[in-house]
Amino acid sequence: MDPLNSATKVNKTALCFILLSLICLLGGALFGCIAALQFVYPDFLRTLPFFKNRPLHVSLVISWIFLSATGGIYYYLPIIGKGFWQTFKMQKLHLILFIVTGICILSCYVLGIFGGREYWEYPPVFSICIIITWIIFAFNFFLSITGFKGKWPVYIWMWATGVIFFFLTFSESYLWLLPAIRNDPLRDVTIQWKAYGSLVGSWNMLVYGTGIFLMEKISGNPEVSRSKTAFLLYMLGFINLMFGWAHHIYVVPISPWIRNISYVVSMSEWILLFRMIYSWRKTVTKAQEHLWSFSFRFLLTSDIWIFLNIILALLISIPAINAYTHGTHITVAHAMGSTIGINTMILLASCFFIANDASNGRAKTGQDKLQLWGWAILNLSLLFFWIMLIIAGLRKGLMVVQGISFSEIMIAITPYLKLFAFSGLGIFTGLSLLITPLSIKLCKTILSSRNSIIKTTIS
Repeated sequence: MDPLNSATKVNKTALCFILLSLICLLGGALFGCIAALQFVYPDFLRTLPFFKNRPLHVSLVISWIFLSATGGIYYYLPIIGKGFWQTFKMQKLHLILFIVTGICILSCYVLGIFGGREYWEYPPVFSICIIITWIIFAFNFFLSITGFKGKWPVYIWMWATGVIFFFLTFSESYLWLLPAIRNDPLRDVTIQWKAYGSLVGSWNMLVYGTGIFLMEKISGNPEVSRSKTAFLLYMLGFINLMFGWAHHIYVVPISPWIRNISYVVSMSEWILLFRMIYSWRKTVTKAQEHLWSFSFRFLLTSDIWIFLNIILALLISIPAINAYTHGTHITVAHAMGSTIGINTMILLASCFFIANDASNGRAKTGQDKLQLWGWAILNLSLLFFWIMLIIAGLRKGLMVVQGISFSEIMIAITPYLKLFAFSGLGIFTGLSLLITPLSIKLCKTILSSRNSIIKTTIS
């Protein structure tokens, strides 16, 4: 199978998005390790305390998700539609504005200047810049797909939905600035959790759409993205985007039917995605697997993590169990399994795919032994990390039920939290071994390329 991009010139701006996203991922992992160590060793690195490290970690990881998804979409759009040549300047503007805004936000954290809430702890004024970058992205995206003829494959529907609903849910997450919302605690917490849950649903659309696109191109089978199963997954994902947040707030008096829909749809979406990847694996030939070996490896890894998270999510979504586990480290395990095990694995598959394709397959990134070690260390460390969080959460939940004091609970679970913190160092090590050679390869491709309309050869 020939590389998708048969031209010697590539979309350099898209590659810059991917390179920047990898830097954010590595930075987010680093600050996450520091924050985890500070949680169990409060005197560690006092010059950059926990209350600064945590938002640095969260913001960089969220930036990784959106930058890698955005860069991937910018790279893939010429493969599926025309008219893309009109948007290169807007892409550059998007990238520059994002970088400037990001530097300002990270500087605020380091200086201890806050003012926002969960996920968006920076001063709210910077949200205006983020909305502007997203408007630019939306303009680029919808202009680009105007040249696509025929019925849209499911990944275009997913990307379009993710683009639109990020704008809506991001705006909704700032409704707390209105006094009528902020002064009503019940309304405030309901809207905030709804906004954040739907926000995650919007970036899941971007990520899952990217995963299905990769499955189609690696296998060379267009039916992957046009099957009834694919569109059922899209519909479940859309319903989950609208209602999936409800399982986070069983303690809030909302209508029971919303909770029930949330519970059923959340589980169904993951089960269907697991089935799609598992079935797709059987259609890939050895030659295709070899050509896109690391992308293939990461997609299969994400499937394993989907399976593990289905089991955990099924348990913690049961209201009787959720009442004891929500807010414990089990919730963190669920979030980390989803963010790292599923989303990050799919997005790393995309990054490796793009790096290999942009170099016209000259370097077989997947054969690099250093990166194979990185892949193994990352996944083993993540599994240990995930298990330690679950054990700590179980012990905490049981001790809370028994009426044991918070200080005694923390003493009891501290050994597990220490193991969790050190396993985070393993995750960082694995990512470093993966990302460093990949970033060098991208830099070489960027320096040797110029922007052009991408001509493609799709097998």
